[in-house]
Amino acid sequence: MRKWVLPILRRLAAGDYPTKIGRIVGLSPQHVHYYMKKLEGCKLVRREKRTNVVFYELTSQGTNLLQSCEGVVFPGELYRLDKCQVGFEILREGLGLSMVDFRKVEMVNWTALLGLEQGVKVRKTSRSWIVHVEVIRGKQPAEVYGLAMNLANRVAASLKSKYGVVLADGKFIAGELAVEDPVAGLFGRYFTVSTPKRKVDHSWNVGELEHLQKDAVIEYLQMPERVKQLECHVERLTVSLDKMTGILERLLPPAETAEEPGISKGQRSMDGYVT
Repeated sequence: MRKWVLPILRRLAAGDYPTKIGRIVGLSPQHVHYYMKKLEGCKLVRREKRTNVVFYELTSQGTNLLQSCEGVVFPGELYRLDKCQVGFEILREGLGLSMVDFRKVEMVNWTALLGLEQGVKVRKTSRSWIVHVEVIRGKQPAEVYGLAMNLANRVAASLKSKYGVVLADGKFIAGELAVEDPVAGLFGRYFTVSTPKRKVDHSWNVGELEHLQKDAVIEYLQMPERVKQLECHVERLTVSLDKMTGILERLLPPAETAEEPGISKGQRSMDGYVT
């Protein structure tokens, strides 16, 4: 359940189709098809055929199952990683690549250079292979980055086998981590707020908070811990102020009201004027 079923249900809830689910979670199309039939038999997944295309979606029981796992099996936040690119440096060219002149391919047909490997777009430069990872959604940043790297590593393994090339470990060279945020969803419908580090807008039919730089991602991930630290500092400051107030009250003499000569207390109204 934890290894395959729940990840498949989560990918369906995110809007992914079975072939993409297999690429992301690391299952063959046959295995995904097998689990889809089992989930359909359990009435967790609904199958609908439109012309020659088959669509899958969660039933109410499947949605309830995922919601019951929120905060227990996995956290409840939703992150999205798009425009992600993973680069694999070429350590040694293979024999298969010597038969392909990629410069001519690029000049004649760019889409041939930006080809497909296991259904994922890849691009070759003079120094590396670059895997263009599909949009990936998850419940936490570590999950989406892990899924992206796992997918890129499987594509790199296929490239090694196909072309006999030796590649270094993959590195993230591009990508935008977005948070599907309700506040961003409200304001993003009417205007876009952009800074060099972050951007709030409305894309993919949802409001999102995008992190445009790596340090902005780190700052966002550290934000909960910083808020806790601020709360502790404010609590200590409140205790210190209470102690100082108590000391000052003991040191200062009690305030006495000075009466003006010839005017009694009853002759003075609430606003201080003589009645």
